[in-house]
Amino acid sequence: MELLDALHRGEWIYGIHPEISELLLDTEDKCHRLNTLAPSQKSEREQLLRSMLGKIGDNFTIHSPFRCDFGKHIYIGDNFVSNYNLTILDEHRVTIGHRVFIGPNVSIYTITHALDPAQRAEGVMRGAPVTIGDDVWICGNVTILPGVTIGNGAVIAAGSVVTCDIPSMHLAIGTPCRPIREITADDRVDV
Repeated sequence: MELLDALHRGEWIYGIHPEISELLLDTEDKCHRLNTLAPSQKSEREQLLRSMLGKIGDNFTIHSPFRCDFGKHIYIGDNFVSNYNLTILDEHRVTIGHRVFIGPNVSIYTITHALDPAQRAEGVMRGAPVTIGDDVWICGNVTILPGVTIGNGAVIAAGSVVTCDIPSMHLAIGTPCRPIREITADDRVDV
């Protein structure tokens, strides 16, 4: 669809459109079905998620409720775990690496709306991708905004709002989220 292609090019578009509304409704129905399946219905849940998402690797857990806009723009690696209430607004591509842990109540946004009230009411919007590297831990109640890249091995502290890129192997915290220190071998714990 041309409007989605324009979003993926970072162009401003009029997003209130019957074809987009139809796609959103279809995915909303699938999310509703997923969220009504019992956790023990693993094969049904996996089949539904694989039909919704652009790609998901092996060995994953996505606790309900889970919500997304299109699903097909979400690409997730192996050994993924998300806790309850993950929301991904995937008007643009969301890439999540291998061995990523996501805490409860996390929101990932790829869409922004016009600041002008009249344009916003007309559905003027623009998308930007979100990329999350391998071995990332996103703690609970984190919000990730459009255009952000989180580097491999980073940890995003609970309650943070990620507005800019976070380098690999850094602990980042706050609103707006900022790296506060590198994660080193000194952070290993005895087990």
